[in-house]
Formats: sequence, structure tokens, C-alpha cells
Amino acid sequence: MKAFNKEVKIALVAIVGVIILFFGMNFLKGLNIFSSTDDYYIQFHDISGLSASSPIYADGYKVGTVKSVIYDYSGKEDPRVVVGIDRDMRIPIGSTAVIESDMMGNVKVNLLLANNPRERVMPGETILGDVDAGALGKAAQMLPAIENMLPKLDSILSSLNTLLADPALAQSLHNVQTVTENLTVSSAQLNTLMKTLNKGVPTMMAKADGVLDNTNRLTSNLADLDLATTKQQVDQTIANVKLLTDRLNSNEGTLGKLMNDPTMYNNMNSTMRSADSLLIDLRQHPKRYVHFSVFGKKDK
Repeated sequence: MKAFNKEVKIALVAIVGVIILFFGMNFLKGLNIFSSTDDYYIQFHDISGLSASSPIYADGYKVGTVKSVIYDYSGKEDPRVVVGIDRDMRIPIGSTAVIESDMMGNVKVNLLLANNPRERVMPGETILGDVDAGALGKAAQMLPAIENMLPKLDSILSSLNTLLADPALAQSLHNVQTVTENLTVSSAQLNTLMKTLNKGVPTMMAKADGVLDNTNRLTSNLADLDLATTKQQVDQTIANVKLLTDRLNSNEGTLGKLMNDPTMYNNMNSTMRSADSLLIDLRQHPKRYVHFSVFGKKDK
């Protein structure tokens, strides 16, 4: 009886050890035996190192793990992956799966959920998958372009070395230094000039204030003028000039008759000619008009 009890205990310990080993291995693989999951299939052209226990994410949250990989050795069908996804996870029809790998070589599956709230992928159905090469894949795609650029870079470096070895470059740098020194001297002179101008600014401002005062005084004087009276006087003067002009144009008055009546002009012209003839005759025969005689004798 004691031997039987000992054998039973050894068997129980072995069974418990196997159970613990089973659950431990599944735990290390990322599989949870007690979780309620549904199995789906994902079909890839290339699984890119995907293996059992690889995690499956949706919107950055882990929703399941890879259970196994089914590979067709005949090559007639693409590899398929059996995945266990949480039973509460609803996968819309049109969703796809992408294999992604990071810089450390860790591989995972990312579900790209479609926007289809009415129809869903049922457990046991197949989801189409693809491979996202990630940063390493993008770098690999850039390698041909980089290889094409290497000869150009070599040519550029050679040209740069030739340019650096040219003595003209050193002379140009020396000229640049000279120009910089001249600019420094010019800046110092400009500063001196600005200081001089700053000293003269108060005097200029005082003169400007005087000009403004004179302007204000002139403005005040203009404001004090009686513009209405001045305008009235100007209007009166213009009226008088107009009255004078009307009289000159009419036959009234001496000036009007002189300007408009030709008879008066002719009479005056005749009188002037008679006066001129009289003056000429008086100059030539003064004795006819003035008599001087000591003895009282007349000159005939």
C-alpha cells in the first residue's frame, strides 16, 4: 500500500510537471490556453520570417498570435498562416494583414481594418496579407539610387580637391580678408560720422522748431485777416474799373467822345496842326508878333 502511494505521488508529480511545462512553453510562445480565440487564415506570398507565437496587432493593440504556418511544398499555393484572434475582435470584410519588421529583426502582423461596419470576416475564413519591408526595405530600395550617385560624388570630390589646390583660391581668401578689413575701417568712419550728425541734431531740431514757429505765426496772421472785407473791396474795385470801361466805350464824357467820336479827334488834330504852324511862323518871323522900337517906328 505504501509502495502504491509512493508510485501514485510520483505519477501525480510527473503529470503536474508536464502540465506546467506545457503551459510554460505556450506562455513563452505568447499563447494563452485559457483565452477565448477564433482561428483565421492569412495568406501571404512571402511570410518574411513569420513564425508561430508572432504577435498580431490592430491599431497598435495586440489582439492575437500566430498559431502555425502552413507551407505548400508543391508551390501551387501561397503560404497560409493560422492565427488566433480574440473572439471579441470584429474584422470587417476588406481588411488586410501586413507583415512588419523593426530594426531589431522582430516580426509582427498588423491588421489593417477596413471601414465596413455591416459585413465581417467569419472565423475560419482567409484574410489577404502582404509584406511591409519597413525602414530596411526602404533602405534597400534606395541602394540602386545611391550606387548611381557614387560616381557623381567621386567626380564632385575630385573637382573640390582641384579647387582647393588652386592658388587662386588662397588669393581670393586673402582678398576677402582685405575687403573685410576695409569694411571694418569704413564702419568705424561711419560710426564717427553718425556721432557728428547726432551732435548736430539738437541744433537742427532747434532750427526746425523756429521754422515751425514762423509757420504757425504766418498761419495765425492769415487766420486773423478779414477775408470778407478784403473780398468786398476787391469786388468794389472791379466794379469801378468796369464802370470806367463802360464810360470809355460810350459817347458820354470827354474821353468817351475822344475815343469814339472821330470829329472831335479831327478837330483836335487840326488845332494841333494850326498851333504847330503858328509856332513855326513865330519862330521864323518873330517881328510880326512882337514890336520893339526905340524911336517908335513901325517895321512894315
